[in-house]
Amino acid sequence: MKNLTHYIDNRNSWNSFFPNSKTISFPLDQKTVDDLARSLDGDLSPENLHCDGEISQAEAQRKYNYYGRVIKELENYCLNNWLNTPVVEEFY
Repeated sequence: MKNLTHYIDNRNSWNSFFPNSKTISFPLDQKTVDDLARSLDGDLSPENLHCDGEISQAEAQRKYNYYGRVIKELENYCLNNWLNTPVVEEFY
């Protein structure tokens, strides 16, 4: 769960800039899992994945691979904790 934990820590770091944001912590509930899936969808959009064309194809591929590992770990977490597995639309 190294990648999922890293992703959540990164989200918490960004969310700390907003006073009313909730810190994500384990154990995850269904709403949090669904929110993470929506966030991953946004991260995988072509504009975000490629940083509006500012990064190389290799860098974009590394980001895509990382998000893929996060999604797989999130799916495994859901299966092991009796949660519905969300669908991340942008992940092919």
